[in-house]
Amino acid sequence: MFLIVVGAILAFAVRDRIDAIDLTMIGWIMMGGVLAVLISLVNGNRTGRMGSGYASRSTSHVDPNTGTRVDETRIDGI
Repeated sequence: MFLIVVGAILAFAVRDRIDAIDLTMIGWIMMGGVLAVLISLVNGNRTGRMGSGYASRSTSHVDPNTGTRVDETRIDGI
C-alpha cells in the first residue's frame, strides 16, 4: 500500500522538475509494479487451491545397449 500511495503522489501531485528524472513516470512505475505483484499473488493463490495444473512422474533405468543410466521425467497436463 505504501508504494501505491507514494506512486500516486509522484504521478498526480508532484509538479517539481528534476533534470533527467521524470517523477510522474516513476510514480506510474511504482503503482504498476505493486499492482502486478498483487495480481500475481491473487492468481497464485487461486492456482494453489485448484491444483498446480500438472503432474510429474520420474523413472530411471539402465539402457541395455549402452549400459548407461537413463533418468526420465514425464510431465502430464491436467
